[in-house]
Amino acid sequence: MDVGVRLQSIRKLKGLSQRELAKRAGVTNSTISMIEKNSVSPSISSLKKVLSGIPMSLVEFFSLDVEQDNHTQVVYRADELTDLSSGAVTMKLIGKAHPSRAITFLDETYPPGSDTGDEMLNHDGEEAGMLVEGRLELTVGAEVFVLEPGDSYYFDSTKPHRFRNPYDRPARLVSATTPANF
Repeated sequence: MDVGVRLQSIRKLKGLSQRELAKRAGVTNSTISMIEKNSVSPSISSLKKVLSGIPMSLVEFFSLDVEQDNHTQVVYRADELTDLSSGAVTMKLIGKAHPSRAITFLDETYPPGSDTGDEMLNHDGEEAGMLVEGRLELTVGAEVFVLEPGDSYYFDSTKPHRFRNPYDRPARLVSATTPANF
């Protein structure tokens, strides 16, 4: 059995970078890299420590079907979404485990009075979304738009932008940005 290839497959399946796994497991990034490249053969205790960052037991690690290692997750259940919330705004990332994810796809909730912050956002790429419920204010450059349920948007995200909910009901937004930022 190729421990390095197996570790890399499971790590990617779980949506973890080498750096994130190393941080969680309390080992160096180079340790993860050397194990995955088969430059070193980890002791059982070392492998157990690395697997604690996933988390996964040695039994699970060695008993997974090889087929599972190459399986790309297609469906993400509500409790599997990665929480990227910041302040009052709730953001759930969809598809973190996808190996070559090119977009950031989010389910966002803005409680009354919440926003993305005082400073306007801008980043390379494009951004699109659709308001599912509530009302939401979108500012792009100097223009302010009020989104109603079913309204959508698409813009070049290098333009300064922000989202704000000055209304008395929560707003729920489904959005996508390129490139994959998270």
